[in-house]
Amino acid sequence: MDLLGLRKEIDAIDEQIIPLLLKRMSIAKDVAEYKVERGIPVLNSQREQEILDNVADKCGEQGDTIKTVFSAMMDASRALQHKIIGGGRELRETIENAISNTSKLNTSKAIACQGVEGAYSGVTANKIFPNSPVKFYKQFEDVFEAVNIGDAKFGVIPVENSTAGSVHESYDLIMKYRFYVVGAYDLKIEHCICAKQDTKYEDITDVYSHPQALSQCSNFIKNFDFTGVNFSNTAAAAKFVSESNKNNIAVICSERAAKKYGLKVIKRNIQNNNNNTTRFIVISKELVIADDAQKISLIFSVPHTTGSLYRVLGRFSMAGLNLTKIESRPIADSDFSYYFYVDILGSVTDESTLDLICALSDELPDFEFLGNFHEQK
Repeated sequence: MDLLGLRKEIDAIDEQIIPLLLKRMSIAKDVAEYKVERGIPVLNSQREQEILDNVADKCGEQGDTIKTVFSAMMDASRALQHKIIGGGRELRETIENAISNTSKLNTSKAIACQGVEGAYSGVTANKIFPNSPVKFYKQFEDVFEAVNIGDAKFGVIPVENSTAGSVHESYDLIMKYRFYVVGAYDLKIEHCICAKQDTKYEDITDVYSHPQALSQCSNFIKNFDFTGVNFSNTAAAAKFVSESNKNNIAVICSERAAKKYGLKVIKRNIQNNNNNTTRFIVISKELVIADDAQKISLIFSVPHTTGSLYRVLGRFSMAGLNLTKIESRPIADSDFSYYFYVDILGSVTDESTLDLICALSDELPDFEFLGNFHEQK
């Protein structure tokens, strides 16, 4: 039989499968109504596993393949039941109350940032909140604590760079505090190597900066055989170099920071990539969702079972949602268990997207909706 004939056979089988799938989904609706009346949760992990094990036994060497098909079918069935039942009721109410609350993004309070004046975080805060003062803190966690105790309504922190990747400390603090993400800004980063006015370029041996900045300029550092020295912040490193009595040190920072601390710019645009960009997020204890929100951030964990993460990610695909970021971080005091941080393109004003998020909040062992926000570029 040629390929055309084989395809016709597959089409004929599909025609037989479709009515059965439709019948199964119809019965799933009846199951949902039964569960609503009796207060039974949608997910029954034990029954699902029993079905999958039975399928594997019956299908022999094709067991694993057919199990995948049945898993997707059960995920779709559960999604339908959640929609009927109205899963995640508490989260749904929280989200609906926050939608179109953009006025709450305005504040006269200081915006919390890590570092000192001249830091990229401060530049970003001024772009997002042009009418608000910026207050600097020494450590990233100090920014979260300032928001936590009410010294600042919002904090601005870096989470990832297009060259150096994720800022893991930021993600660990996001996991710890579970604050909402209410905004984001992609800032183009242009690094300079700077030094005191009387420092000669040929005398420089050590270059101070934040580890991310050193990584973003690694080619330059390697080519000139400099030693990179980690510092808490690029602008704080600039301040340190300006106050040091050493004449063999320099700093990688912004031109703005160099000007602020009286340093000379030796060379501009030394980053590995001319499109070097850092993504900053705005954290808040209060959920605010703007009309133009187009990105959603979530944290969740999954059961320690084969394919559990795959099945969750498949739910996003089933809903037509594109993942733009996934970050895993270890759960403290656990035996190699992880939290997953994901960003997806979408809006909770879309009914199917909201249904999915609320369904996952009911099903997963640990789930946190961090926000739906607009990312400025």
